Amino acid sequence: MAPIRGLRKLYDWTIRWAKSKRAPYALFWIAFAESSFFPIPPDVLLIPMTIAHRDRWLRYAAITTLGSVCGAFLGYLIGWSFYEVIGRPIVNAYNLQATVELLGRRYSDNAFLVIFTAAFTPIPYKAITITAGLFRIALPVLVAASIIGRAGRFFIVAGALRLFGKKIENVIEKYFDILSIIFILLLVGGFILLKHAVK
Repeated sequence: MAPIRGLRKLYDWTIRWAKSKRAPYALFWIAFAESSFFPIPPDVLLIPMTIAHRDRWLRYAAITTLGSVCGAFLGYLIGWSFYEVIGRPIVNAYNLQATVELLGRRYSDNAFLVIFTAAFTPIPYKAITITAGLFRIALPVLVAASIIGRAGRFFIVAGALRLFGKKIENVIEKYFDILSIIFILLLVGGFILLKHAVK
C-alpha cells in the first residue's frame, strides 16, 4: 500500500531526525501549530524522540504541553478576532461547519469538560480552540482545561515510553503496517468523533 510505504519512510526519517539537536524546537512548533491549524498531532514526533532519549521524557512531554497550550492562544485569537478571515477557512478545510454551531451549544453546558475532552483525546484540538474564541469562552477556562488535558495526554504517552520504550520500539518495527492503519483510523476517527460527540 502506497500510503503505508510513505508512512514507513516518514517514520524512518523522523527516527533519524528525532536524535538531532533541533528536534525539541520542532516538537514545540508542531505542538503549537496543531492547536490552531496543523492536521498532524505532535505525538508523531514526541514518540520517536522519547524512544531515542528515554531519559528526557519529562522534558519532551513538557515541551509538547507548552507548545500545545501556547498554540491554543493562537487558535483562541483566530476565533475571537479573525474568524471570518482565518478561522472559517480552517473550519471549512476540515469540514466542521456544522460542528461549530453544536460546540457553541455544548460550551453553554460545560465548557471546561468539552475543552478538556478534546485536549486529552484524538479529537482535533484546533476546532476547540478556535470555537472557544468564537463563542467568547473565558480564557482562564481554556487555559486550565488545556493544561490539564494536554499535560495528562503527553506525560502519559512519554511516561509509558520511558517505562517500555525498547519493547514499544520493537512492536512498532514488527507491526508497523498494522499500527499505521490504526494511526490513520484514529486521526480520521478524531474528526468523526468531534462531529458526533457534540450532538
